[in-house]
Amino acid sequence: MEKSNNNGKMIGALLVGAAIGGALGILFAPDKGSSTRKKLVSKGGDIKDLAQEKYNDLLSEIKKDLKIA
Repeated sequence: MEKSNNNGKMIGALLVGAAIGGALGILFAPDKGSSTRKKLVSKGGDIKDLAQEKYNDLLSEIKKDLKIA
């Protein structure tokens, strides 16, 4: 069960890091607003997909640890 807790912390750290990186990228981006918005939508979708994948992996690990099919 400890492994699942570590996975949760890793996912949380990944999401926080992605949010911070995205915010810094926007602050220092020399692009026009419309271009920046398109990039935000794209990166937001990527982060959402990654978070969903990590969530599913975590659920699989928990089910395996608890021996739930």
